[in-house]
Amino acid sequence: MPSLQKSSAPRDRSQTVIPTHRDKVAVAGSELIGGPYGRRAAAATGQLTPVRVIALVAIGMFALGMVQKLPCYNWAWFRGTTSQYTHACYSDIPHLFAGRGFADGLIPYFDRLGGDIPFLEYPVLTGLFMEVAAWLTPGGGELNQQEQAYWLVNAGLLMVCAAVLAVCVTRTHRLRPWDGLLVALAPSVALTATINWDILAVALTAAAVLMWSRSRPLAFGILLGLATAAKFYPILLLCPLLLLCWRAGKWRAYGTAVLGFLGSWLVVNLPVMLLAPEGWKQFYLFSRDRNVDFGSIWLLVTQRTGDVITPGRANLYALLLMAVAVAGLAYLAFTAPRRPRFVQLAFLVVAAFVLTNKVYSPQYVLWLVPLAALARPRWRDFLVWQACEVMYFVGVWMYLAYTGSSNKQGLPVDGYQFAIVLHLLGTLYLCAMVVRDILAPEKDPVRQDGADDPSGGVLDGAEDVVVAGRAARPARHAAPAVEEGQRVRWGTTDDPWGAPE
Repeated sequence: MPSLQKSSAPRDRSQTVIPTHRDKVAVAGSELIGGPYGRRAAAATGQLTPVRVIALVAIGMFALGMVQKLPCYNWAWFRGTTSQYTHACYSDIPHLFAGRGFADGLIPYFDRLGGDIPFLEYPVLTGLFMEVAAWLTPGGGELNQQEQAYWLVNAGLLMVCAAVLAVCVTRTHRLRPWDGLLVALAPSVALTATINWDILAVALTAAAVLMWSRSRPLAFGILLGLATAAKFYPILLLCPLLLLCWRAGKWRAYGTAVLGFLGSWLVVNLPVMLLAPEGWKQFYLFSRDRNVDFGSIWLLVTQRTGDVITPGRANLYALLLMAVAVAGLAYLAFTAPRRPRFVQLAFLVVAAFVLTNKVYSPQYVLWLVPLAALARPRWRDFLVWQACEVMYFVGVWMYLAYTGSSNKQGLPVDGYQFAIVLHLLGTLYLCAMVVRDILAPEKDPVRQDGADDPSGGVLDGAEDVVVAGRAARPARHAAPAVEEGQRVRWGTTDDPWGAPE
């Protein structure tokens, strides 16, 4: 429970939060680079600002991820069926260069493809990204060489997205820039960033969250609309934002965000929607009709019970579970003793979608990484979750190697099911920690200095208008007014690390 205490030397609210002063795991990890940041050390100046350091780290980790794909780049993408799985270096990018007509100069959505998928099955902005990369890919030579070049061009463009992602997360919480290291050093980002094009949507979503934190709802809506034009999941962020703006009575800001969202999404989609309606619909038809696939809870149920879950049933079950999850979010939003932070609910709604969806491709972890870093910036919890995701990353490729080889070398079904369970439990663990922070704000690392919602923009410090349950009664956790010479201590102790855990 918070207490208002006199302090002769109150902490400067403009002072940057240093992880090695507050997070014991960060303290231990810092020994690799010389130990914790000195309490009397000068603030970063000149060239080595936190934003630049984290951007460079993100680029370095991305480059390591490219090196990890080297066995596939040299030969495994093009020889045999399982080598790209046993080396855990698979990527959709080189295979789709020929498989979706880019090698033949076909125009996405307008030109029909051969095979079971008649048109490109990606949202329009991602299709444009793929096409631009094809324009930049040198022609001539053997197809394998063109596919290598196409992957390299895409990797270069996606590296820019990774840097933008890290910078946006770093700048979202003004006084916690070093939380961006969680994203920059996340092993799952390095391993999965060049499997597909998801990081484009993830970077745009992070930029949208940054704009919302700066109280720019129109820019937020425009960027979120672009992100949704690249991947479907970013639209989910409008749900928690609706709940929080409802509680705070910020309808004008929400309406502005929705108008910006619709405008940018239509600008990207409407031309293709009108000129090539069949091609435009392919993404939505593919998503609807896709069978239960790798990584999902529905595949686990199917394999354990032998009951085949059709796409229609999986869609219905996922929709019902998402409805339950949204109802739970609404309960949290209106009854929490203190209004939840925007990124906390955003993380929970995207995590619910990931957990209930009928497929979980390895790169989908990218959707959660920036939201997790902002919602629960604790290295211990983040690394526990990342360990589970890395185990799943290895497990899915070893399982594909097992099912695709005649000698059955790899991970059998039971082992792969264990990897799925690890992924589910790791994500649920992080969700539980975020929910705990919402119900007990003094546990929230971001709020332990009395902050409200640094990423909330117009919601930050706003009065509640609509509340229910415990929140409608005297707010036991609400921060009282802070007078000069006083500060609110959200469950902090006199421990020099300032962390109650």
